[in-house]
Amino acid sequence: MRPERKTRSRSRNRARSRSRSNKPRAEPATVNARIHANFVIPLAGILSSIAARLYDMGASPSKPRGEENGNADANESTTLLPRAERETDEGDSRTKKAGRWFATNAVAVFMTLLIAAVIIILCVFFGVYRSSKRPSTRATLCMTPACVHAASEILYNLSPDYQSLDACTDFEQLVCEGWDSRHDLRPDQGDAFTGSIMSENSQMLLRHILEAPYPVDSEHSSFSPAQLVESLSSIDQYNFNKLKAAYDACMDEDSVRKEGVTPLRKILHQVEDMFPVENTAFGGRTTLESKDEDDLANTVLYLSRIGVPSVVSCGAGADDKDPDVVVVQCGPPYSIGLPAKDYYSDNDVMQKYKSTVAQVFEKLYPNHSNTKFLSELGGHSLAMRGKSLVIARGVVEFEKQLAAASPDAEDRDDVTQYYNPMSLKEADKLTPQIRLSRMINNLSPSDVKPDRIIVMSPSYMSNLSSLLSDTSKETIQAYFFWKVVQAYSSVIEADELKPYSRFSNELQGKDPDSTSERWRKCVRHVDNGLGWILSRFFVEKAFSEKAKIFGDQIVTDIKTTFIEKLKKTTWMDESVVELAIQKVHKIVQKIGYPTKSPDIMDPPSLRQYYSSVQISSTAFFDNALAMNRFDIAREWSSLGKPVDRDAWGMSVPTVNAYYNPPGNEIVFPAGIMQFPVFDVNVPPYLSYGAFGSVSGHELSHAFDSTGRHYDQNGNYTDWWTPSTVSNFEERAECFVDQYHNYTVPGPDDKPLHVNGKLTLGENIADAGGVSAAFAAWKMRRTEMENQDLPGLEYFTQEQLFFVSYANWWCGKSRKETAISRIYTDPHAPKWARVLGTMSNSKDFKEAFACKPTEPVCELW
Repeated sequence: MRPERKTRSRSRNRARSRSRSNKPRAEPATVNARIHANFVIPLAGILSSIAARLYDMGASPSKPRGEENGNADANESTTLLPRAERETDEGDSRTKKAGRWFATNAVAVFMTLLIAAVIIILCVFFGVYRSSKRPSTRATLCMTPACVHAASEILYNLSPDYQSLDACTDFEQLVCEGWDSRHDLRPDQGDAFTGSIMSENSQMLLRHILEAPYPVDSEHSSFSPAQLVESLSSIDQYNFNKLKAAYDACMDEDSVRKEGVTPLRKILHQVEDMFPVENTAFGGRTTLESKDEDDLANTVLYLSRIGVPSVVSCGAGADDKDPDVVVVQCGPPYSIGLPAKDYYSDNDVMQKYKSTVAQVFEKLYPNHSNTKFLSELGGHSLAMRGKSLVIARGVVEFEKQLAAASPDAEDRDDVTQYYNPMSLKEADKLTPQIRLSRMINNLSPSDVKPDRIIVMSPSYMSNLSSLLSDTSKETIQAYFFWKVVQAYSSVIEADELKPYSRFSNELQGKDPDSTSERWRKCVRHVDNGLGWILSRFFVEKAFSEKAKIFGDQIVTDIKTTFIEKLKKTTWMDESVVELAIQKVHKIVQKIGYPTKSPDIMDPPSLRQYYSSVQISSTAFFDNALAMNRFDIAREWSSLGKPVDRDAWGMSVPTVNAYYNPPGNEIVFPAGIMQFPVFDVNVPPYLSYGAFGSVSGHELSHAFDSTGRHYDQNGNYTDWWTPSTVSNFEERAECFVDQYHNYTVPGPDDKPLHVNGKLTLGENIADAGGVSAAFAAWKMRRTEMENQDLPGLEYFTQEQLFFVSYANWWCGKSRKETAISRIYTDPHAPKWARVLGTMSNSKDFKEAFACKPTEPVCELW
């Protein structure tokens, strides 16, 4: 029975080999086994048959077995000679026959012996060759709950046909087709991917935290409530109660609905009083005059204080050319009205947008100053509707002109274009109507008088001046109203704003009447406003010191391998390579959570940080307004002080990471260091493949199309030689062209191309990140236990590294959301980040035996 089992096993192996013919494994032992099975064994059989045939050709015909036995029996009964004599005579006869046979068949005998020797030599050779190539030790199988969970997640995400798909051309489908079939978008979702599901898992944990009492008995870590001394515990509970009050006020949906648009009307009336417009005839207009400029400037200032970007957006941040100094920066709002300027060229979108603005204004437009006008028209709703439509057309047209004056998406964050330092007097001359110097002095601390500003788009500011002069006061006032509505619509529950929520949903392909579950809104609200207190309790539940150490090790390994790649880079001049290596050494890595500014493990530090934020458990809108005021005031309070290099730009539960060029720092909140991207309890190739690639991605930003302009100290300066710049631009153009060839269905169902220039920095970072992470894992491989995962024997560990990377980007999107992201997002579509990055990875191609193995585009 054993031979039969072997036969069946070989049959299964052959069938499995055929199923993998489109995606060969780069595993020497498997290849040698095929050579042995398909070449050596059949050859041995053929040669053996030849030898037997040659022997038969020279041998005498033998008698049937039965006849021999019969004669033997007869001779045994009656012998002619005594036994001794008989044996002698028979021996002589056999000797003579043998001599005659050898004489006749000498050639055949020689060939038989030669063939046998060849068979033996071939078998020995291939046996030794196979043994030398087979790993000396076989990886053990990890069967812990964490490993089983990780394996099941990968298997669920894989395509059902993963063994027959070609990884070299269909890797995103191979890895993510199962994910796609198992995840449906909720009506309120425009898209989703592994990262957004991780975010929702974190939100669920935060919900449990916020809906439970203060965790007085928690002992997860040294900073858990149960470990605190009584004095710190009381402060910690005070901070927690502040969270609870903000969350509870948001969750009281009945009270929020009962309040309706009343708090919004208060702000609108405030704007109306600050920038008044006299009653005019239907369709009339009042030109902006010099006497109105004070009102205009005061209104822009007021809106800035409450977090409403109007015609200009100003803030305080590190000076790109002096990163230890805080400087004022002003430019166009990030979003004028519609999510992207491209939409203003879409007639269908524009018609719906005008109608939406008109419907909202019909119900919400402040009318206590134009009562006379409405009464003259009979106060009829039709008259109000007509007036609202006229106003809406003016607002949308004004937005369109502002958008046209704004930089294109690919230029918006280009430091070579937005870094335009000038004095406040010079800036005032660009747009005298809004008096930037006065606004900045009012927003700055009382003891600080800025005299310098970075104007991020001088052309916009100059065009803005012309637009303000050519636009009626009625339209400008209505535009201010509309900005308030857009900024605070998310914290209002009222039918008056339904047209806007429906329009926003339709623009992203969502169900028009869909809305997020209330608890999700409220978790986001608390995270946005009191994020560092919430972060403290998130870390206590979801992050460990072991995870922090492992994450720090991965990032350190990435830096080590990136330095080695820099040393081998041939397109950079040697002097630039030396400076680049210094820059990597000086990159600050922030892992998990901040311990300064504020120290989220220290309750008094958190209480002090949020001491000016007044939170009520019964006033949701007022809480939101207070949070906005606090954020604006804190940003401007940094003027006159050194840049706080300990501050973080993301709260801890955030599933994201970033590189900050002026700070030369890479930051990884604990939110992204969660399963399935990061897990200390699974084989390291999974965490290096996903989180390691994220780490390498952020580090690569230090040398992408933006980061290359900043030296090792975070200074914006030309530290690359002209030849290095030229070589970089040549290679960067490859990425631009490569990603431009990826498309999504556009508004008219014609192909809409990915913006290769807008996404250039991210695409370069993706390629560099995977390359550095793979090298880092290979470097550490011998020092760590890399066990196999159950059910995934089809893949090598090298291949699972890339499967883990691609799993991070498994996702799906509605058509409309995909279009919006093409217009605005500096990242390529998720599927393109898999296909493009893998086509640029030599390591991937070698792992899956793709031809050719050279990357399409490569820098590091």
